[in-house]
Amino acid sequence: MKKIYIVLTHTGTTLSSIIKYYTKEKYSHVSIALDPELKELYSFGRLNPYNPYKAGFIHEELNKGTFARFRNTIGAVYSLEVTDEQYEEISYLIEQMKENKEKYKFNIIGLFLVSINKKYEREDRFYCAEFVKYILETSLDTKLLPEIVKPMDFLELDNMTLIYEGLFKKYEYTEESENNEFYETDVIA
Repeated sequence: MKKIYIVLTHTGTTLSSIIKYYTKEKYSHVSIALDPELKELYSFGRLNPYNPYKAGFIHEELNKGTFARFRNTIGAVYSLEVTDEQYEEISYLIEQMKENKEKYKFNIIGLFLVSINKKYEREDRFYCAEFVKYILETSLDTKLLPEIVKPMDFLELDNMTLIYEGLFKKYEYTEESENNEFYETDVIA
């Protein structure tokens, strides 16, 4: 068995604040990581931290890009156990997207239609929650999440274990955090 990591965040940007307003949820963005240090962290979001209008498939980093620009980002990191085969499939799907990232676009229309409970689907277009849902459901070969998916819906998955919650810039993986002995920092709402 291996683990992947589901990461929920809220940066406080205008767009994330609009999402938070409509969903009434704590977090407005979701990413998937292949490692507990979050070096292999992926989602759909800003391609440039200073330009919210250009978005697509991104490799996110804790202390670079959007998370570096928005230093008061809050976040929660959850581990999810998968089989070795499922882990390999998840890695493969992400690698394929990395190799063809120019093909993938941000589903901005779909993102805004979530607020009125409508789905808008186009090939090779995702917002963050659609992307993570696609990776999980394709690799696990099962329907796990609602058709119209939001970041907080991932908390409904079975076997999710919280390993950290707090200021995202203070996240640091430890063996204790894997054993659910996470620590909370001062969370900015």
